Amino acid sequence: MKKRIAVIGGGAAGFFAAFSAKSHHPSSEVLLFEKTSKLLSKVKVSGGGRCNVTHACFNNNELVKNYPRGEKQLKKVFGQFTTTDTIDWFESRGVALKVEADNRMFPTTDDSQTIIDCFLKEANQLKISIILNANVSSIKKGDDHFELTINDKVENFESVIVAAGGSPKAQGFDWLKALGHEIVMPVPSLFTFNMPNEKVKHLMGLSVPNAIVKVQGSKLQQAGPLLITHWGMSGPAVLKTSAWGARLLNEVEYNFKIQVNWVGIPTEEDLRNSLQNEMTSIYKRKLRNKNPFELPNRLWEHFLEKLEINPDGIWAELNKKSLNRLINLLLNDTYDVKGKTTFKEEFVTSGGIALADVDFTTMESRKCPGLFFAGEVLDVDGVTGGFNFQAAWSTGFVAGKHC
Repeated sequence: MKKRIAVIGGGAAGFFAAFSAKSHHPSSEVLLFEKTSKLLSKVKVSGGGRCNVTHACFNNNELVKNYPRGEKQLKKVFGQFTTTDTIDWFESRGVALKVEADNRMFPTTDDSQTIIDCFLKEANQLKISIILNANVSSIKKGDDHFELTINDKVENFESVIVAAGGSPKAQGFDWLKALGHEIVMPVPSLFTFNMPNEKVKHLMGLSVPNAIVKVQGSKLQQAGPLLITHWGMSGPAVLKTSAWGARLLNEVEYNFKIQVNWVGIPTEEDLRNSLQNEMTSIYKRKLRNKNPFELPNRLWEHFLEKLEINPDGIWAELNKKSLNRLINLLLNDTYDVKGKTTFKEEFVTSGGIALADVDFTTMESRKCPGLFFAGEVLDVDGVTGGFNFQAAWSTGFVAGKHC
């Protein structure tokens, strides 16, 4: 009799787990169950509809540093399926990838549908059965099989891979909790900061290349490009802060203060030295016309106005008190954050199956042998979409291989 393998979840991790299961166990019957009527919905919208498939990071020790949760465990997974393996997998199926300046990798078509079409073609070639609108309401463990209740009908499988995604509510994990797994409360990760009371919003669309964002009263700090939006702030520096601070910021109900270092220069001494070096070429120039930090002009003028410094004054006449205030603002500009907004459609959760309950060498449950996990159902998340997809491909591959 054919071995039957069930994959629960029609997203990135579910598809990759199904491909791996069928490739490693070709005589088995692989069925993929998706509870909605749509497959790969996150793949469709990620990266602004272009799908950032992975990140051009080829050293696994460096790669794992981009996961606020799962860093240690993912080493075992990335050792079995690397970023290079991901690129090779897609390119061998006719999907060429390109690297952008920030190391994100996209299909050369700039269209996520390319990835979806590739997956549907692969599933068809491997003869994987895909069942839509399939609600799995319970899993029961028998002696040598699992009983899955799907749309009130019971089916038996020898192995089950759960790739059901990150549930925004803890109740979404009840059926896994019933099998003895600890559930880490899901909270949002990867979000932008709302600043309803801050004037800086009027500068929406402006960005700086090297900012440092620090959450006051914590050790939470991240560097990178920062974007001013019509609701507050976004960009990699903010998104990375939201990922690493997912639990802390949830605890304070998304009401907190941040300090923004607009120039990416870490200390006051370094900033003063940098200014001193520039002074010979700018001291006769108007402050309005010459900002020595390559900040957007409108942002620079906003700072001068905020500090009540005459923009038509020249650098040589800037008094010591005003200079000190300017330096302090560039290094420690404080803003009130009151709320968050999901980054585009990339809803990512921190939380899920506790990492201690999973053997990451095989992705098998330590609580329920024969049950495997892949993707965001685990308490694993990355600092951008590309890292989350790489975790999905790698955990899916390993789960499928060992199931």
